Amino acid sequence: MTKNGTPATGSAWTGMLAVDDTALAVTDTGGPGVPVLYLNGQFATQGYWRRVIAELGPGWRHITYDERARGRSRRSADYSFEAAVRDVDAVLAARGVRRALLVGWSYGAVVAAHWAARNPGRAVGAVLVDGAFPHDWLDEAMERRIRRLFRRLGWFLPLLRPTGLTPRMTAEQQADSNIELGKLSRERELGPVLNGITVAVRYVVASGTSFGSRGDEQERIRASLGRVTAGNPNIRIAAKVASNHGALLRKDFRHIAEAVREVTALDRPGR
Repeated sequence: MTKNGTPATGSAWTGMLAVDDTALAVTDTGGPGVPVLYLNGQFATQGYWRRVIAELGPGWRHITYDERARGRSRRSADYSFEAAVRDVDAVLAARGVRRALLVGWSYGAVVAAHWAARNPGRAVGAVLVDGAFPHDWLDEAMERRIRRLFRRLGWFLPLLRPTGLTPRMTAEQQADSNIELGKLSRERELGPVLNGITVAVRYVVASGTSFGSRGDEQERIRASLGRVTAGNPNIRIAAKVASNHGALLRKDFRHIAEAVREVTALDRPGR
């Protein structure tokens, strides 16, 4: 950022960024617009954001990247949540961006919430897309269910790796990541993070199921947002859409783009 709070101009760049023991595939459209950093779903890639980026257009500086062992990024010895948060700082620092608006989907929404809470002076705000719900959905039975699910998929997932549709992680590593997310999503863990956010946050919430959920489990999890919005006036639900968790980036990208515009309009540079 320049001294008067306007976005710093960066040149467009696509390449591999060395971080710790890995390298992340990064794309930066460059330009003088507000920097928007997109944080992917747990096992997704940066390509999922293409409709949101096209809807917002070239007036913004769009920065995307593949998380460790996802997409074109390389393997790592560390797939922890804290590594994911550190990678946000690494990508922004490498691209010369001090302040950014974060847009996170699913797992990426939890990363965005934590980063915004920890960096209030650097966050323009955040848009959380069907994620970061403080709800105690993980118990011993659910943990066993997650491990069974990924063990069953273990033979199939490697077949898809050449397509980039699945991460270069073992089934056990993927299960561990999902279980860690469940622990971080507990109300006593995520609730204080959300309550402490001091920048504008808008949720775009899906409907129905997500991968691995049953019945109305996901809707009960989403209902926890009532406590969040009641406890923090900076946080609101921008839209509740008809699409399910896996389809809303494809079908409801306009709602996500509108939430980005709303959060940006509320930004107060120099606060």
